[in-house]
Amino acid sequence: MRNSRFWGVLVIFMLLLDIYFFQAIRTVSSSASDNSRIIIFTVYWVISVTAIAFLILMPYLHFERQAKFVRTTIFSVFASLFFAKIVGSLFFVADDLRRSLHWLGAELFSSKSTLADLQSAGTLSRSMLFSWMGLVAGGGLFGSLVYGFNNKYRYDVKRIRLSFDNLPNAFKGFKVVHISDIHSGSLTNKEAVMKGVEKILEEKPDLILFTGDLVNNVADEMNGYMDVFDKLKAPMGVYSTLGNHDYGDYVNWDSKELKAANLDRLKQIHAELGWRLLMNEHVVLEKDDDKIALLGIENWSAKARFPKYGDLRRAYKGVAGHPFKILLSHDPSHWKAEVITDYPDIDLMLAGHTHGIQFGVEIPGLKWSPVQYVYKEWAGLYKKDKQKLYVNRGFGFLGYPGRVGILPEISVIELV
Repeated sequence: MRNSRFWGVLVIFMLLLDIYFFQAIRTVSSSASDNSRIIIFTVYWVISVTAIAFLILMPYLHFERQAKFVRTTIFSVFASLFFAKIVGSLFFVADDLRRSLHWLGAELFSSKSTLADLQSAGTLSRSMLFSWMGLVAGGGLFGSLVYGFNNKYRYDVKRIRLSFDNLPNAFKGFKVVHISDIHSGSLTNKEAVMKGVEKILEEKPDLILFTGDLVNNVADEMNGYMDVFDKLKAPMGVYSTLGNHDYGDYVNWDSKELKAANLDRLKQIHAELGWRLLMNEHVVLEKDDDKIALLGIENWSAKARFPKYGDLRRAYKGVAGHPFKILLSHDPSHWKAEVITDYPDIDLMLAGHTHGIQFGVEIPGLKWSPVQYVYKEWAGLYKKDKQKLYVNRGFGFLGYPGRVGILPEISVIELV
């Protein structure tokens, strides 16, 4: 019942948004011929009504019979249109505020003749400039999102050198590949994913670390990709932990037993891949008589809507005497909430989770994404005194099958 109400409200909102956005279409096409206007209006409403109809019918369509790529692409195109219209409408709202202020000023402080002069001059009409600005902004966003479909497998190898005074001598120059958020349920191009795995192997890392969200919801999503990710090997091993999507919390299970069985199966998948899954525990890595501690916890988030399954106190037990410590924890909000306050001797935390929301700008001098208003640490390297956090931008994708400005990442970390 609650879901039906939500979808009903969303459909009404989309229809009102379409009507509002259409006013700008009418404005900019006012000088076009009648035939051209008919074509423009028809195309606009056919696309808009199709998008709304798709949304209404989506619960009743048997998408499991269709190619995953087709259904996700169709949905994403319509969703991109929706967000583009919202962005464009911000300019129309600004124009409506301008018009309202002109009208209110004329009503309160001017004569009726002045109001008539404003109307005849077109001051109270919709602005051609604001209409074009809104259409260009919305169209630019839509074009970017559609272009971003091509970027979802454009793996970006980022090389980072991290210096630590207390790093044991044997681990100087130690190379770690860090990946996160594979989201196998979203993947549709096995060959492209294999090229990403090959990029990892080309780095010849000493150690490979994965920080959660192997699947979107259920363990079976890995069925077609076992023979891809089992290729990941490193001399010091492959270690992993769980993310919020790995627990099946976003599925309506028929019973608690089925949900528990799904999680057990996912744990088994990590083992079958040859990955050592760390569940609130630690291992000691040894090289030439030097040792470092690797801790891994289950998902722990400082954000209320995400679970706190992790137990760092349990994972930490027995590692205080080791000179250098690395923590795998999926959600970067864990760093400020617990790690740097209660565990100042954890030297490096590796996380993922945010994906950089798969949308943003990263150029010299500018690093921005909408996700930064929710997560202060959302991509790349962060420091607090001697402690460091690195947030991977994600190997896969979720929801929107693309990337704009924030590419899928393979982090190559050299300890020096």
